[in-house]
Amino acid sequence: MTQIIISPSKYIQGSGEINKLGSYCAQLGTTQAYAIVDPYILSLYKEELVRSFADAAIPLQLREFRGECSQSQVDSIVVELSSSDVILGIGGGKTLDTAKAVSHFASLPVVIVPTVASTDAPCSALSVLYTDEGEFDHYLALRRNPDLVVADVDIIAKAPARLLAAGIGDALSTYYEARACQKSQALTHAGGTPSIAAISLAKACLDTLFADGVEALHDVQHKRTSPAVEHIVEANIYLSGIGFESGGLAAAHAIHNALTLLEECRNIYHGEKVAFGTIVQLVLEKAPADETLKVIRFCQEIGLPVTLRELGITSLDLEKLMRVARASCAEDSPMQNMPFEVHAEEVLEAILAADRLGQ
Repeated sequence: MTQIIISPSKYIQGSGEINKLGSYCAQLGTTQAYAIVDPYILSLYKEELVRSFADAAIPLQLREFRGECSQSQVDSIVVELSSSDVILGIGGGKTLDTAKAVSHFASLPVVIVPTVASTDAPCSALSVLYTDEGEFDHYLALRRNPDLVVADVDIIAKAPARLLAAGIGDALSTYYEARACQKSQALTHAGGTPSIAAISLAKACLDTLFADGVEALHDVQHKRTSPAVEHIVEANIYLSGIGFESGGLAAAHAIHNALTLLEECRNIYHGEKVAFGTIVQLVLEKAPADETLKVIRFCQEIGLPVTLRELGITSLDLEKLMRVARASCAEDSPMQNMPFEVHAEEVLEAILAADRLGQ
């Protein structure tokens, strides 16, 4: 089978990187930059952004991100671009996805600057688009991954600790899903089967989470940048990003996607639902008990949900959970990447078993 690995052209991580964005764009041959910036980040770092591009002698147009990451907003920004020859996205998920989509339709390079490490999306060749009212619209497959991803750990360390924990939950699934895809030889988002490189990065991601996750979370709770925080930022954004896109998704994300159907789970972050989905996947696989219990204990230390109640599901409604189980086994679900056939009844049993183990 063909093996494919994809990634951003360059990944940069360090302290104070927001002050170097102008020089990084200059290296791309930029003559005029257009930045889509999260309102909160703009209120805190506008001076640094303006100075960085002034020092590089690059005109900068700033647009505060408002509303939704929608096709209509993307189209309106494309019309505004004028003579800009690079797009920057600075902020959280929807800001970054908007910038990636604009670069796609404008055929311009894109620089992604995540200010939280809550998911592994910054490195990916994908944007999630919503309607202007905020409902999910569609996934936009991009022609390529970002030209540059710049992670400023000082900014990320000041974000709420729960966001870093959610990123750990998202990254936690990466190796287990890639391992399942390797066994089944499933096609990944990159378009091939998992490569040695993708599996190795996914395993490095998992090892880093177990080694540094608890310490990093403690440091972020105290707004400290530390080696542990630096390691977890790299694991959440880069190692997991390459690992999921080129290693593949399986049951953990299938469970996440299905849980989004429940109103009770709407306030639970993506990575928090993925963490519970990882436990369900290990139960489905009949993984060794010590492996499953290690994941559960780690989630408990991080503050990630290990029971249905912690997901907001306070009453055991089997009919509702069966709806989740069926949705997770849909024809286009990553559940199809598991190395064995999975039926909805088995998923329901695994959800209940994971909940018991978590208790």
